[in-house]
Formats: sequence, structure tokens, C-alpha cells
Amino acid sequence: MEPLGRIADKLDAGERLSFDDGVTLFSHPDLYDVGRLANREREKRHGGLTYYNFNLRLEATNVCVASCLFCSFSRLKPGDADSYTMSLEQVFDKLRARAAQPLTEVHVVNGLHPDLPFEYYLDMLRGLKQVRPGIHLKCFTAVEIAFFADLYGRTDEQVLRELKAAGLDSLPGGGAEIFAERVRRKICHDKADADRYLSIHRLAHRLGMRTNVTMLYGHIETIEERVDHMLRTRALQDDTGGLQAFIPLAFHPDNNQMRKLPAPSATETLRVHAVSRLMLDNVPHVKAFWIATGVDVAQISLWYGVDDLDGTVQEEKIYHMAGARTPETLTTADIRRLIRRAGRLPVERDTLYNVVTGPEADAELATA
Repeated sequence: MEPLGRIADKLDAGERLSFDDGVTLFSHPDLYDVGRLANREREKRHGGLTYYNFNLRLEATNVCVASCLFCSFSRLKPGDADSYTMSLEQVFDKLRARAAQPLTEVHVVNGLHPDLPFEYYLDMLRGLKQVRPGIHLKCFTAVEIAFFADLYGRTDEQVLRELKAAGLDSLPGGGAEIFAERVRRKICHDKADADRYLSIHRLAHRLGMRTNVTMLYGHIETIEERVDHMLRTRALQDDTGGLQAFIPLAFHPDNNQMRKLPAPSATETLRVHAVSRLMLDNVPHVKAFWIATGVDVAQISLWYGVDDLDGTVQEEKIYHMAGARTPETLTTADIRRLIRRAGRLPVERDTLYNVVTGPEADAELATA
């Protein structure tokens, strides 16, 4: 039997795909057939629904002691050209300025700033909750948590507990890059390794927080290393059940030390998302971050395993400093329209996937 047929039979029987199956899915010449299998799995879980949320992205500082080769956002120290660190009032003003918006989430990721006190981050969480008590704070990657622990002389668990007490609700998935040690040594050698990243997510789940996991693709990683990354994510979910979404992130080469590499193609992006849906049978959602994929490819991905388009975002800097040509924000009407025009049904969710606004809310857009 043809390899993809064997994989289809395993899926029909409810059998878990193996490492070799993952390699086959990445190697198979017919992307459409891979996408068809991924779409079938997507529709088993979510039908035609596609999720998004009304969120605000904040990056309070780009000062960072890490030297990731793929990063166009960070500056090594305060005073470097284009470096910045927001005051807490500036951070709070970003939320105050959106008092009329029905935001449900603030998403905060930062550089690894060596000079800020831990109270800066604790007060940031407390202050954001004071500005809007009901807001969900999805803040600080596992890499940031590890950095805080090392810098401030705490354990990873102590850091998580203190941040949670100050208002932290969940962790984003950034900083995962590729778990393979070979790759991490070359592109991000001086930040938390894969084992620590995964252990911090495991701790967060034990403390009652939900998290996501990302994967940076399209640079020097092999397809085998992609599959390994997915299987390690799947194993974490087997252990804890605390993951909500897997988010492949396209490498962007502009303005960084890997600028000689080409960006991943649209077909590569579609395949990565499709294989993610097929391999990660226990992770509820596969997200296409439209800022990284491009809006058009994000729409197509909704038929290649993806059921979530992130959200309105509003102030993303990391990808735009790496050359992203996507908008810096989309309105909820924009997102609903692009989902509808892709042939799917838009559902606004909160961070924990509770429905805020269902597909019936934009019936007027169906004929737009």
C-alpha cells in the first residue's frame, strides 16, 4: 500500500502516528493529499469553525542579553540604536487607550533585560489588572521565566507562583524555536534549552495555567527535527493536558544574522501546519499566526489543518522588525470577513476558548 494510504488507515483506526509517519508526511510529493488528511482531522474536531480573539500584543522592552541569530527585534543593551524599554505607565496607557474595545486578552513578550527588577514585571501584571480587572494576561515565555529565575535567584516554580499571584493567567508558546540541541546550539545557544522550556510548561500546567507551544520553521532545521519537536510537544500534552494550541512560526530573514537564508514558501507553510494537525492528535488547536504566514496563506491554511487565526494583535513588533509585510492589526470585522471568504465560520473566543461571539454574529458579511 502507498505510504499515505497506510497513514490514512491508521487515522481511520484511531492509531497514533509515529516518527516515521511524520517524516513521510513531510516527504510525500502531493501536498494536496497531505492537506486533505489534515483537513479531515481538523473537521472531526471543529467542523467548519475557525477561532480568533480580540487581543492586544505588547512588547515592553527589546533589550535582550540573548543573541539568537534569527532575531531582528532585540538590542543587546540599553542605549543601543533602536533599543527601548517602556515605563509601566506607558504599558498601562496602551490598555487605557483601548478602554472602548472589548478586549479579552493582553499578550506580553519581551527581551531578556538584564537590569530591570522583578518588581517591574509583578507591577506590570498588577497594574494591567487594575486598568481592566477582567482581562486575561497571557505573558512571558518559558524562556523569560527561566531568565527571571536565574537573574533573580529563584526557582522556576517560585517565579511562576509569584507572577500568578500578581495576575498572570497563562503562558504564551514563544521561545520553543526547534527543540533539537543541534539547532539550538547554532541559532539560540544562550537561552533556556528544550528540557527547561518543557519543564516550565509542565510546572505552569501543574499550577493550573494553560499554555501554548510554538515551532520556528524554515531555517536550518531538518524535517526529522520538526517531527521530533512535534513528538516532544505531544508527550508533554500526554503528561499534563495543559496545552491549548500548537503554533508553527515561519522564519523571517530580514534584518537578522540569518538573512542569507530564504523565507519558507507558502507550500512549506501549508505543509508544516497540516503535519502539525496530523501528528498532534492530543492538542486541541493548530494556529496560523497570520502576521507570520501572511493573510492569504493563513486563509488557505484553514483547509490544511488550521482552526485558529490568533487575533487582532494590534501592536506586534517582533515579526515586523524582521520584514513582515502583513498589517500590524486586523479588526474583528476584518478577521471575520477573511474567515468567511475562506469558506469557514468565524467564532470569537477568549484565551481559554470560551465562545464570545459565534458565527451568526456576522450574517451580514456572508454576502459582502
